[in-house]
Amino acid sequence: MRVLLSTYGSRGDVEPMVGLAVRLRELGAQVRVCAPPDEDFARRLAGVDVPLVPVGPSARALTKAVAPPSSMPRRAAEVIAGQFEVMPVAAEGCDLLVATGMMPAAAGARSVAEKLGIPSVSVTFQQLTLPSPHRPPLAYAGRPFPPEVTDNRALWELDAQSIDALFGEALNTNRASIGLPPVAHVRDHVIGDRPWLATDPVLDPPHEMPGLDVVQTGAWIAPDVRPLPAGLTAFLDAGTPPVYVGFGSMPLHASTDAAQVAIDAVRAQGRRVLVSRGWADLALIDDQDDCFAVGEANHQALFTRVAAVLHHGGAGTTTTAARAGAPQVVVPQLADQPYWAGRVADLGIGAAHDGPTPTLESLSTALETALTPETRARASAVAATIRTDGTDMAARLLLDGTV
Repeated sequence: MRVLLSTYGSRGDVEPMVGLAVRLRELGAQVRVCAPPDEDFARRLAGVDVPLVPVGPSARALTKAVAPPSSMPRRAAEVIAGQFEVMPVAAEGCDLLVATGMMPAAAGARSVAEKLGIPSVSVTFQQLTLPSPHRPPLAYAGRPFPPEVTDNRALWELDAQSIDALFGEALNTNRASIGLPPVAHVRDHVIGDRPWLATDPVLDPPHEMPGLDVVQTGAWIAPDVRPLPAGLTAFLDAGTPPVYVGFGSMPLHASTDAAQVAIDAVRAQGRRVLVSRGWADLALIDDQDDCFAVGEANHQALFTRVAAVLHHGGAGTTTTAARAGAPQVVVPQLADQPYWAGRVADLGIGAAHDGPTPTLESLSTALETALTPETRARASAVAATIRTDGTDMAARLLLDGTV
């Protein structure tokens, strides 16, 4: 079987596809990944010998650009057009498409699959975009929900209208260009009737979602066997376990202050600090030997050697830290990150910071919670319950034709 995995977004949108691609290939499938052209993604896929078909502009540049919310329809139109330009060639000869990432990108990918007559599966790495009467939807930037509307069902209807207003015209214009009829609702087109939820059921227990036959596979994480860099290993070996500080693909426009506050707060706990540069380009604030900066690294190995993981609350980082048994401090920046912060706190495996901008006092309080023996013991206990077969389950369902 030949499978195309399509995504557009940050590292959190690409890394799960790496895991699925590796497992599909182990089971005999031919796989290629359609993703943004960023060097980070190209290097990661090359490292597991999976072909990358680049699509659209750099996701890192798009993320770091300070663009007003009013520009979203225009930027989404560019993403959709990129899908219609690249996907027909990328999907040539494929038997199946798996689509995820930004809503407009997934809408474009599924439309191309429809035109080519290829079955497609819609996947999300957090359930907050799947309509449920038990929770409100996430609001798009610049399009807040009316404060007087509190009924979740009414909010989900407003969400559908907002998505149509943002992406509907661009999607249907491109669909018409290849002879497809318009879709009435972009969100319904992307999600379909049987969406997949690639999250761990302990970390992300699903709510009731009427009308949807949701398939929860477990999180998609590829076993990472890469050795840690020599300098990082030497730092880890030179003293007590440090606190990891990293914000992944978040731009953190006040990144200098974020690094200063985080390092000061960790040092105030008497701990060493390991700073991950990430897309925010975090850096050390002085030359003291209790602090070390690192770029790309194997988080699966690294998180087993740290005292705690202080991060932004991306689904992938949250899951990887949970699997490693590392206590967490989540400083959520946007989108689904407050949800993951809440799950970490509810499970007792760390602390959720209130808001995206920490102070020395607020971060110190969160670290005090995360660094207790009780939190460490709870994190270790939860780690034993996290599923490790998500990619295997997903790959076998795909190869068995269960889509």
